[in-house]
Amino acid sequence: MKKIFISAFLVCFSMIAFAQDFQFKTTIDLEATPVISQGRTGTCWSFSASSFLESEIIRLTGKQIDVSEMYNVRNTYPKKAWNYVMRQGKAQFSEGGLAHDVMNAVKLNGLVPNSAYSGLQSLEETHNHAEMVAVLKAMLDAYIKNPAKKLSKNWKPSVESVLDIYLGKRPESFSFEGKTYTPKSFLAMTKINPDDYVTITSFTHQPYYESFILNIPDNFSNGSFYNVTLDELVEVTENALKTGYTVELDCDVSEATFSAKYAVATIPETPVANKKSFTAKILKEKLITAAYRQQEFENYTTTDDHLMHITGMATDQNGNKYFRVKNSWGSNTARVPNDGHVHMSEAFFRLKTISVMVHKDALPKALRQKLKL
Repeated sequence: MKKIFISAFLVCFSMIAFAQDFQFKTTIDLEATPVISQGRTGTCWSFSASSFLESEIIRLTGKQIDVSEMYNVRNTYPKKAWNYVMRQGKAQFSEGGLAHDVMNAVKLNGLVPNSAYSGLQSLEETHNHAEMVAVLKAMLDAYIKNPAKKLSKNWKPSVESVLDIYLGKRPESFSFEGKTYTPKSFLAMTKINPDDYVTITSFTHQPYYESFILNIPDNFSNGSFYNVTLDELVEVTENALKTGYTVELDCDVSEATFSAKYAVATIPETPVANKKSFTAKILKEKLITAAYRQQEFENYTTTDDHLMHITGMATDQNGNKYFRVKNSWGSNTARVPNDGHVHMSEAFFRLKTISVMVHKDALPKALRQKLKL
């Protein structure tokens, strides 16, 4: 069971040294649960969005609840399978997903605590979905080939059976803190309303202040994104944090200048030879324009390869701003400094962010009016 992270380390030491010359001073530190590992899975979308929901539950109720990441994963796979089969295999079927997939699952199926549904079978301690996904895809491909010349009605229950075997059957009711809940009544207790959350992005190939379906591989559910200017995307994120709301982040971490080991992510103006060359000292960063951001997206340099949870802000000793980002790669502090968090520069955020998800009340008033929310 996770325990609430009170930032004891940061309370004791307001200045933290990273990668030799980097010194970060935390300026905003919102309540969040500890970093945990997604294991050998591609389910960062559920781990990050579930962490985001945990912070929202703290904000709304004061309760510290360990939400089941795998319950949301379990409820999303049948939707992925439907999309794959109905498109006759001409779509992606993988472990990936987006934050709105968690919100969709929560709206339809409710929430449960990790104590009621861990997604781990007997004696398992870490998540590994490689075999499960391979089995599911092979089975779906066999149905799509349609050897009986008519799609079998058995494919849906077959998917459910495989998911039950690997992740476990979903609970219809469970006990939590001495009370009995269903997933829907538990959701009501948390005061989470999935309809209160919006996804914001910034691209120039679509009109600003309108919503559109972003064509990226993991958007199998055709989720809509509100399009704003690049400056407004930064403003949305900062305004949320400054007013007490954490932020869900979809971004690209494939850059050589993203380092979980050194807990820093930047976009140096001059290309770097290796990770040590940008983590050893503060380098001048590239000016990120909307045009450059669009170019990097369209040439596949920026992709939607990872989701994380922004829980605060910090500055370095030169006064540069950073977002404090909670990762889901574990908290082995001997290997990963700062308990699995990363300090992401504004330049990195401007270039590599695909989208953010926030509570609609976290939007600046003027922008909310532009989006008609």
